[in-house]
Amino acid sequence: MQRDALLLAEIVAAGDRAASIVASHTREEIGSTGDARDALLWNMAVIGEAVTQLSDDLRHAHSSIPWQAPVSLRNRVIHGYWSIDMDVVYVAAVDDLPPFIARIRAIAASL
Repeated sequence: MQRDALLLAEIVAAGDRAASIVASHTREEIGSTGDARDALLWNMAVIGEAVTQLSDDLRHAHSSIPWQAPVSLRNRVIHGYWSIDMDVVYVAAVDDLPPFIARIRAIAASL
């Protein structure tokens, strides 16, 4: 459980960084600003990677959480970097990430 707690904290931290990036940049700015784009992609990839390392017990105990979504995005970022649709990443960061991170915070608080 200690490892899960550390991974959950990393997911929250990366989620907070990604949320900060999209809060301070428009979609167009992220597309034209390499540093913002790279930072957003990095943090989304960190979230997905950390999810893959969570214990099966934790993921099964919270099976209503869409664990595969951040993993799939991470895989696209890492393995398909030449074909990343930044609109998809931006929408995921704006729409999907906040409720996901809220649920991760709740799990972390319960450990």
